[in-house]
Amino acid sequence: MSETHVPARRVVVIGGGISGLAAAHRLVDGGAQVTLLEASGRLGGKLYAGQIAGVAVDLGAESMLARRPEAVNLARAVGLADRLCLPAASAAGLYTRGALRPMPTGHVMGVPGDVAPLAACGVLSDAGLTRIGRDAELPRDELGEDVGIGTYVAARLGREVVDRLVEPLLGGVYAGDAYQISMRAAVPQLYEAARAERSLTEGVRAIQRRAAAGPAAGGPVFMGIDGGVGGLPLAVADAVRAGGGDIRTHAPVRRLARTGSGWSVVTEDGTALTADAVVVALPAPAAASLLAADAPGAAAELGTVEYASMALVTMAFRRAEVAGLPNSRGFLVPSVDGLTIKAATFSSHKWGWVAQGDPELFVLRTSVGRYGDEADLERDDPELVARSLADLHTTVGLTARPVATRVERWDGGLPQYPVGHLDRVARVREQVAGLPGLRVCGAVYDGVGIPACVATAHTAADELLGLLATVPAA
Repeated sequence: MSETHVPARRVVVIGGGISGLAAAHRLVDGGAQVTLLEASGRLGGKLYAGQIAGVAVDLGAESMLARRPEAVNLARAVGLADRLCLPAASAAGLYTRGALRPMPTGHVMGVPGDVAPLAACGVLSDAGLTRIGRDAELPRDELGEDVGIGTYVAARLGREVVDRLVEPLLGGVYAGDAYQISMRAAVPQLYEAARAERSLTEGVRAIQRRAAAGPAAGGPVFMGIDGGVGGLPLAVADAVRAGGGDIRTHAPVRRLARTGSGWSVVTEDGTALTADAVVVALPAPAAASLLAADAPGAAAELGTVEYASMALVTMAFRRAEVAGLPNSRGFLVPSVDGLTIKAATFSSHKWGWVAQGDPELFVLRTSVGRYGDEADLERDDPELVARSLADLHTTVGLTARPVATRVERWDGGLPQYPVGHLDRVARVREQVAGLPGLRVCGAVYDGVGIPACVATAHTAADELLGLLATVPAA
């Protein structure tokens, strides 16, 4: 909770995803009078709980990084402490080189610190393993301001490491091109270690030593919520309302304008609101549209952000017919292996609450779509299901037919973080900060995960609370 208390100040939050809701919650706690406007009829954005065959499931994001505290702390703050849960299955696999293999240990986002774990699981060829072993013999690199993680890792350790390890792991987060994704933005600890250590593998080992000695050592990496992470935004919304906040759905914002001492916010139906401050918690294209008049530089920068689309194919099977599935939480698929799916999650193995929803059913889901390679998303829902089933037959021998299927499409769902992303974000924030009472937050700035989104929301809210405490009301 913010220490700054600002009574009777009006703040409009534009956007009802987890970022906007977290900002609204922080502002209400700080004493502000908050109105949140969401264009669609549903709160939560990519956090979306639903059902398949009567079983509760997440149809969007399904877990939170537990080693960052922001999302877990928010869940506790809105009354979900007793519903926080750990994955029931921890092991994960990697389908590559024609076989399902255990995910190797001893890496940072797929970048290895040692050859031994890789040699044991057979992910890389002998030539690839030899290349990693020679990393310490290469001259030390002088890293510039930023570099594509795939480009840098390939130069040091070979393309195999990127294509079969880094790409599927980064793809699970960004659905992006590993060769273009900024190392400084996406894996900052690796960027700093690569600058500080003699070799990349030594940098990975240094990161692992620090992690082993840190306060989160031995703790869970991920955490979920009984009933679905999609319940988090709904609980936050309830807490905002309980604190006096006003939340309106079906309320797209048409115009945002500075009025001298405050802000005017006009919705599509002509409703006009005045505010002392505004938080814009929207994807880049929508934010750029609203900021074009008062912050054209920021709007232009946001207009260059590219997004990846994806689809999640959720299927329910009779449990007796899929008894042979691996007892793991699922597996990743590198794009070089030529399958349609990029990952499969065995939800009934991974989450106890899914398994308990109907002990006779088994729920799993696949994900489809990568940045720059989204042709599969043009297929209709039945074909995406068919392609997923074919790939599951190839990877794990699945022959059963689902009793229910559901396809959820996330068009433009994941912002891309190319080289130079952090500089672009800094330019956006610099111009936005020049406008009194305006802040931005969301997945496009400091990370696409739930904790990162919550952190940007809290920063935006805290800065506004501080400013509102020192200036007259509009």
